[in-house]
Amino acid sequence: MVLSRRVFVTSAAVLAATGVVPGPQALATTQDTDRSRIPVGPGDTEAELVRKASQVRPTARQIAWQRLERTAFLHFGVNTFTGLEWGTGDEDPDVFQPAGLDTDQWARALRDGGFRLAILTVKHHDGFVLYPSRYTKHTVAGSSWRAGHGDVLRSFADSMRRHGLRAGVYISPADENQYLHGVYANGSPRTTRTIPTPTEGDDRSPDRVFTLDATDYGAHMLNTLYEVLTEYGPIDEVWFDGAQGRIPPDKVERYDWDSWYTLVRSLAPDAAIAVSGPDVRWVGNEGGLAREDEWSVVPVAEKGNGRTDYALVYDAPDEGSRDALLAARDVADYLQWWPAECDVSIRDGWFYHAGQQPKTVEQLTDIYFRSVGRNSVLLLNVPPDTDGLLPATDTARLREFRERIDRELPEDLARGARTTAAPGRLTVDLGTEREVDRIRLAEDIRHGQQIEGFAVEAETDGAWSQVAAAGTVGASRILLLTTPVRARRWRIRVTAARAAVHIAEFGLYRSRN
Repeated sequence: MVLSRRVFVTSAAVLAATGVVPGPQALATTQDTDRSRIPVGPGDTEAELVRKASQVRPTARQIAWQRLERTAFLHFGVNTFTGLEWGTGDEDPDVFQPAGLDTDQWARALRDGGFRLAILTVKHHDGFVLYPSRYTKHTVAGSSWRAGHGDVLRSFADSMRRHGLRAGVYISPADENQYLHGVYANGSPRTTRTIPTPTEGDDRSPDRVFTLDATDYGAHMLNTLYEVLTEYGPIDEVWFDGAQGRIPPDKVERYDWDSWYTLVRSLAPDAAIAVSGPDVRWVGNEGGLAREDEWSVVPVAEKGNGRTDYALVYDAPDEGSRDALLAARDVADYLQWWPAECDVSIRDGWFYHAGQQPKTVEQLTDIYFRSVGRNSVLLLNVPPDTDGLLPATDTARLREFRERIDRELPEDLARGARTTAAPGRLTVDLGTEREVDRIRLAEDIRHGQQIEGFAVEAETDGAWSQVAAAGTVGASRILLLTTPVRARRWRIRVTAARAAVHIAEFGLYRSRN
């Protein structure tokens, strides 16, 4: 077992303390080459696998994404008005009638709830598109809402940025409307396509034209992505899933992941591609819960036109420990920085249903500590209603949720305290005895994720005693003490690590609940 030789306190501690979310350029890694994935093979020994895992580093966009902490999902579309969770693709677009649409209200509620990025379902599996696309008639332009001139995506993107949030888009790879029109899952071969594909009356003079391999539907998706990524300002996250929709089981669309990734990287280089993407992975459940020990470095396999996929099953109880690295050795292509995103809806459904109520503050707080507190980013869905507003009950719950987290983690008692480092240890002297019941830790992930085991100790009556212990830390680990401990001096002691450990944050809190 490789133990850390040194513990570093770096400038990332200052960033963590201020709560600032720097952009990708502000957090550029020190490496000149991409080290976010390292090849592995069946011949690698355990020691070689661990060494390679210790050398994997996040990209600048991944570092920026992991610092977001709380992000929001907005499921909105024809399902909002039909009462379905999965649409059918043959809906009359005129059913979409959000007469009171107010995306500024969305943005204010999310900002006041502590969220930093919001992702809109620009297209769900039904294929209905929330902007007037050139490539399908199944859009807001087909509705009499706003006389066919409505554009939810435009309003959403402008409102988010106006209120200081970043904008993301969910574009479902599945498309039941395009299936009905003979485009999706039609068995067409991959051929070279020109993107954007000119349409009748097309008045664009694109600065960049791409030639990419795609099926008929793959080209449709490329054109959709091109419109979204060139006409709506900077997009910070592009969210894909791997659903096929509810089409006959013998009809399968093999998605053109490699071409889609290439286009996103070219048009939105700072955008994180999730969760069927190389930057961010799905945690494996829709309850918003990360594993007790969540690794950002995990074994992956390339499947189906370059898709980044799990080497182990998506819901494996362990994705990145030494045992997991060994278990995946024969099937993994790479060890990759692929951090977890925990998605969950504030209501039972993903789309708005009048009979449902939001989760309680206690439920949301538990989810927070089991996602953000376990090296993951929380993605909380808050669905707009049929008026085009976030329901008052939900906006109140978001505000209460933020207030609760602010009380759980108020002033960091260790801010400005004297710290001393020794091999495998970091000690904080608070200057006087203080009660502590919440502990927040972070590694400086620019140097990878290294900690495999640690203990937090407090000095009481002249002797050090353990108050908590756990496995991984990563970008964020929050420990809850059942009983407050009163002490002046506190320390983290690393008990197992893959390489040198760089501590970015050692925060001590006394909750106010």
